[in-house]
Amino acid sequence: MKHPARTSRRTLLALVGASLASVPLLNSPHASAAAVGLDDPAKKEIAMKLVSSAENSSLDWKAQYKYIEDIGDGRGYTAGIIGFCSGTGDMLDLVELYTDRRPGNVLAPYLPALRRVDGTDSHDGLDPNFPRDWARAAQDQEFRRAQDDERDRVYFGPAVRQGKTDGLRVLGQFAYYDAIVMHGDGTDQTSFRNIRKRALNQARPPAQGGDEVTYLHAFLDARVWAMKQEEAHSDTSRVDTAQRVFLRAGNLDLNPPLDWKVYGDSYHIG
Repeated sequence: MKHPARTSRRTLLALVGASLASVPLLNSPHASAAAVGLDDPAKKEIAMKLVSSAENSSLDWKAQYKYIEDIGDGRGYTAGIIGFCSGTGDMLDLVELYTDRRPGNVLAPYLPALRRVDGTDSHDGLDPNFPRDWARAAQDQEFRRAQDDERDRVYFGPAVRQGKTDGLRVLGQFAYYDAIVMHGDGTDQTSFRNIRKRALNQARPPAQGGDEVTYLHAFLDARVWAMKQEEAHSDTSRVDTAQRVFLRAGNLDLNPPLDWKVYGDSYHIG
């Protein structure tokens, strides 16, 4: 998994709350028509598979709870279903949550080290056994539940709420989610909030009286620009041959069957 540094869960929640508060939910017909959102269980399952195809080259997203490696992107260890990173705070938040729920778990002894390496790519205090113990923890349903909850709290929930606020249907909500997974929602120019601002300079979302397709093209254009700012993301196929394909087909609700490509590999959801 590859993604830029993210703010911690606590900081991110405050930032997202401020962002949502600044954009009122208007009573547009587009917003009210979106009875089924990305948070519908069937649509959420599709979202998880789409992201996993790009992040793990697999539709089996549930196999990624145990995933962990240092991909050499300067963010330390990347792990789990959403790419929690030892260098960006969200892995620390996850292990703290897990330890609150399961005191004495196999990862709890690493908390002091995770606090020390936060903001760096260091493995100090983590090697050599942290990857092994992460995989052991992933056998615990409580740890998998903690990963789910942190994903929803930090990434999925904020993206879906902002998408609904903007009057977007399922595809638009997913475009937001995929962006926040990769870019986080900090204050740098390639963060989700600033990708959205860049799009708003070009088009209006449905909640502001704009055309949904036009706005989503503007958002994906802004997303592609952000991806190209970092070498690790210069392949924009997760937008060009996936999200843009669904948009051009007018499939704004991500209704199966879905066919797309990422990094040249083909995927299908029937």
